[in-house]
Amino acid sequence: MSQKLDLTLTTTLTLLDQFQTAITSASASLPPASTSTSNSTTTETTIPTKDALPLLSASALTLKSQITKLSLVTITAPFTATAATPILTALNDSVLPSLVTAALLITPTDHTQAFQTEAHALTRLALTELGVLLGAVQGIATSASSNQPEAKSEKQSTRKGGAELAQSRKEEVTLAAARAWEACDAVIDLAAKGVVGFVVRRVEQWRDLVRDAVGEIEEWDPEEEGDEFFDELLSDDEKQGADDDDDDDNKEEGGDDDDEEETAALHAQKKITLKMLKPIAQVYPAIVTHRLKKTPDTVVEMAKLETLMKNLQMIPELVDEIAGALYEADPQKSGRFLTQAKERAVLALQLVTLPWQGTGQDKFTTWANTWLKVMEELSKSIFVSA
Repeated sequence: MSQKLDLTLTTTLTLLDQFQTAITSASASLPPASTSTSNSTTTETTIPTKDALPLLSASALTLKSQITKLSLVTITAPFTATAATPILTALNDSVLPSLVTAALLITPTDHTQAFQTEAHALTRLALTELGVLLGAVQGIATSASSNQPEAKSEKQSTRKGGAELAQSRKEEVTLAAARAWEACDAVIDLAAKGVVGFVVRRVEQWRDLVRDAVGEIEEWDPEEEGDEFFDELLSDDEKQGADDDDDDDNKEEGGDDDDEEETAALHAQKKITLKMLKPIAQVYPAIVTHRLKKTPDTVVEMAKLETLMKNLQMIPELVDEIAGALYEADPQKSGRFLTQAKERAVLALQLVTLPWQGTGQDKFTTWANTWLKVMEELSKSIFVSA
């Protein structure tokens, strides 16, 4: 490997480590670690945060282009340092500093904590996959400079005066490049959708979780739950207690009565649960359609959006707890979690009852106010009678 290529490649790998540390520190709300490249520091102080997403998208697209070039010059025989070095120099001087600067410009205040976490995670992944590709390039460059030609099908062949690269090495580079492209595409997609688009995707995922859980509760039959297990236990008990007296029989009859009461209570709680959860599930598509879709990031209040996400995210977790308590034959515990789920849905809807600008009312405002009144009356009838 030529000295210039070795130095340039080493610099690239060092920068990757430093940039990974910088992003990790920022994600942990710590001051980002300093790097040896002045480009990133200078750019970060002069670019406003509103330009973070366009810069992130452009940088990731450029990185993908450079990855394509690097993979092609690496697998094309003969491998030459003069072809690879300019690509690595471009990565060091502009592409990587711009990508990381864009990631660091994404803040909880301007983009929400969840979006920052996602953007930083995807950027780190792109850097990681690039590092894997560079490792493959480094290995091929070292072999080429050491006059150790790669064998193809255990036979040496030449192409344009150089040794043909072994198929296994080609596949290594191609696979690494494909994974790096995929990581770049994820960054580009995130930047294109923006904060609101990211939130829409998350809200739709939580909506699906709630719908699935409601469907499972609908299909659940308290009378069938665990019957086989308990039947086996009762069968063993009957064998051991064949000579029990009439008093024990009376106790068994009393136990049957208790089981019937418990089953009836679970049926009642299931009915109450579904009556409450179905309106809660309606909140997700309503908010997505009327308050999130086709809404630009510039209109949305990020602090309110962050709170909205936290409330909507908690509901699927609470619904899981509701279902688990029902399966455990604990209607009181299920009722407590049901109350919490309802409260989260109410808080979420109250946040977006009015349009984002907070001026005037629209059709969704009317729908939201009606929903809130219905839920209030439903809660009174359910929890008073329970």
